[in-house]
Amino acid sequence: MSEIKKVKTTDVDLKDRLVGLNRVTKVTKGGRTFSFSAVVVVGDENGIVGIGHGKAKEVVTAIGKGVEDAKKNLFKIPLINGTIPHEQSSHYGGAKVFIKPASSGTGVKAGGAMRAVLESAGITDILAKSKGSSNNHNLVKATMLALQELRDAYTVANIRGVSLDKVFNG
Repeated sequence: MSEIKKVKTTDVDLKDRLVGLNRVTKVTKGGRTFSFSAVVVVGDENGIVGIGHGKAKEVVTAIGKGVEDAKKNLFKIPLINGTIPHEQSSHYGGAKVFIKPASSGTGVKAGGAMRAVLESAGITDILAKSKGSSNNHNLVKATMLALQELRDAYTVANIRGVSLDKVFNG
């Protein structure tokens, strides 16, 4: 398996997107305590993307914690002309995702949580399908796993120990 490239936050200009916001309740002896849980995706729209989760008593604080967590988990995704190098499927929990490269001009054909991750990564043409659970948290993580498993031709050539021509010509 190829190594996943982590990225430092100081190198890039990141944009954040809120994927999901839930109000959660904790029942205590003194009554119910309400807090908020936020799932956030950050990316530079040029191949770098990360996801984060934040919980706090206020919405703004939860989103801020999610953004900080996402900045700690940034990854570099291989892109070729605005799409991915090959098909990939992955799952996390009950969420299953399938992503497939698309020709130029197709656009991002994906649903809510997946769309946020793919657009933040800078992918402009892709076909994506989610199966199973529609839980935002699991869908985002499954999409990230699928993107992290992608390999470009240079990585494949290095792993096999052959030249780039041999990868394509056998």
